[in-house]
Amino acid sequence: MSEVVKGDRNVIAATRQRETLDRVLSIEIVRVTERAAVAAAQWRGRGNEKAADQAAVDAMRRELNRLPIDGTVVIGEGERDEAPMLFIGEHIGNGKGPRVDIAVDPLEGTTLCAKAMPGAIATMAMAEGGSLLNAPDVYMDKIAIGPGYSKGVVDLDAPPEQNIRALAMAKGVKPEEITALILDRPRHADLIAAVRRTGASVQLISDGDVAGVIHTADPETTGVDIYLGIGGAPEGVLAAAALSCIGGQFQGRLILDNEEKRERSRRMGIRDPRKKYQLEDLVTGDCVFAATGIVSGSLLRGVRFRPGIIETETVVMRSTTGTVRWIRAEHRHFQKFQMG
Repeated sequence: MSEVVKGDRNVIAATRQRETLDRVLSIEIVRVTERAAVAAAQWRGRGNEKAADQAAVDAMRRELNRLPIDGTVVIGEGERDEAPMLFIGEHIGNGKGPRVDIAVDPLEGTTLCAKAMPGAIATMAMAEGGSLLNAPDVYMDKIAIGPGYSKGVVDLDAPPEQNIRALAMAKGVKPEEITALILDRPRHADLIAAVRRTGASVQLISDGDVAGVIHTADPETTGVDIYLGIGGAPEGVLAAAALSCIGGQFQGRLILDNEEKRERSRRMGIRDPRKKYQLEDLVTGDCVFAATGIVSGSLLRGVRFRPGIIETETVVMRSTTGTVRWIRAEHRHFQKFQMG
């Protein structure tokens, strides 16, 4: 076989793989988060966080394994020894498609779901192989703002007061007109006080910082200008995936405050434990992000169970096109959800 023919076949194969990647990333990902959301929604308000989370994990894993992909979980429910399913490093899919990285949070806001409080979602991102940061399940210090600002207007290493004033100046408003979203945790007491000293307001959330970061992309609607504080690293990568699709700035730094965490990160290829990750470090290739509401919140409507119908609402975003689709679905064939 001539080298030219071989080359042509390689190009054709790569094109076909990319077409499959496009199809998988743009449509099938919605089914994955829908299944997880419906499974978790059956546990809303029942006070059992573990059962709700396990139901979402099981449903998401079943649907992922039906996809024509050769997938690897780079952001999961934990690491191999801690999570029976969807652990970091687990292989997902039927192996008959493109190589992809997968980041999942089958139930973001386990407490919110268990207490039937607003904002619980099922979310995931899928990207070209090698595109997502393979991060350990640790904490991450984060800062995020929406699109339309010059690069570097805020910085993770700057004092909170400086970031608030710089953002206000860039937006052409007073600091009193800025709202910062922060997780309501004791560790953030000093951060909250510093933001309030500038005159800015603080909106506290109990859980759900993926949605919180996404809110910064549309401050006119959400009222949120900036996200600040420490949350989970997996949620940080998922949030960065969303911002890579809709625009914005994100910086994060893993909190590796003991040798065990530093060793885990080294095993995942992280050489600099103090590295400040930019958005483009966390998500480097074509990426799709999807989230389906479990309990209605400011981002998405939750699952609704009606006689003969299950309603879901999902947002799906694509980085290469900047397209955002809102999908409100009515499901009439319940067997696909394996409901008990």
